[in-house]
Amino acid sequence: MTLVRVRDYMVLEVEHLRDTATVGEAIARLMRSRHHGLPVTDPHGRLVGFVSAKELLRHATEATTALGQILRPGTYTAYPDTSLDDAARIMFRFGLRDLPIIDPDGRLSGILSNLDIVRSHFERASPAKADTLKRLLSERYGLPFSFHRGLVPIERLTPTQWKVFEDELEGRRYELERGFAEPVLVLQKGERWILVDGHHRALAAREMGLTQLQAFVLTCDRPDQFATRETGFERLAKEHHLAGVADIEIDRSSHHPLIEVTTQLIRRFEGGEVRDPPSDP
Repeated sequence: MTLVRVRDYMVLEVEHLRDTATVGEAIARLMRSRHHGLPVTDPHGRLVGFVSAKELLRHATEATTALGQILRPGTYTAYPDTSLDDAARIMFRFGLRDLPIIDPDGRLSGILSNLDIVRSHFERASPAKADTLKRLLSERYGLPFSFHRGLVPIERLTPTQWKVFEDELEGRRYELERGFAEPVLVLQKGERWILVDGHHRALAAREMGLTQLQAFVLTCDRPDQFATRETGFERLAKEHHLAGVADIEIDRSSHHPLIEVTTQLIRRFEGGEVRDPPSDP
C-alpha cells in the first residue's frame, strides 16, 4: 500500500500573519477569513507561532501591540513528508484544527486542516465503491472491467438519478469550494460517460461554473463486446429522459433524508427533551 503523506493533502496557499502585525490588524484579518486562527511568520517566512481567536480576544484591548510581543513562541508542526496518519494523530492528540507545515529550514510551506484529514479518508474509501461496481459489472456481463482516476467533462455526463435535494446541494457546493468533495463514479461506454454516483456533486459543480470533475472511471477491457449490451443505467436514463446533468430535478420542497434526520435530532435536543424514536410500523 502506498504511504499517503502530508504533501498529498496540505493546502499550499496559506493565509498567515507577520509577527509585526498588530493585534487590531490580526483581529480584522481573522474576521474576514473562515479560520479560527492563523500561522505567524518572521520576515524570512519562518514559522514563529500560531495565533488563535482566543488569544486575540485575550489581548483585544491592546490593538496597537505587535503579535510578536504577545505570541507564545513555537507551535505543533509537521513536514510535507510526514505520513498523513501520523499528522492526524498529532492533531487528534492535541485537539488541533489546523497544523502548519514547514520545510527543513522552518519556513511555512503549507497547512493541513482537520477537514483535509476527513477528505483524505473519503478519497481513500472511494476506490472501494469503484471496485464493488467493477465486480458487479463483471459478474453481470461476463466481461473484464478496470477503473482509473481522472477528470470527466460535466456537460457530457449522462445522469442516472432524476432528482436531488436543494439542502444537500448546498453542502456539496461548500465541499467543492474547499476541495473537499470525493470523486464521482462514472462508467465510460464508448462516447458516453454514465454518472453512477455523485449527482449532487456534479450538479453543484455545474452551477458553480466548473467544467470538469475528479472521477473514478470504469471501462470495459473489451469495449466492442460491451458496446452491444444495454446496461440498466442506460435504461434508467432513457426512462426518465435524462440526457445531461441539466435534466436533474432539484427538490426544494423537502429535505434530503440525512438532513431530515439530523434536523429532527437538533429539534429534540434544543427542545430540552430527548424522546425515543418512533417504533417501526
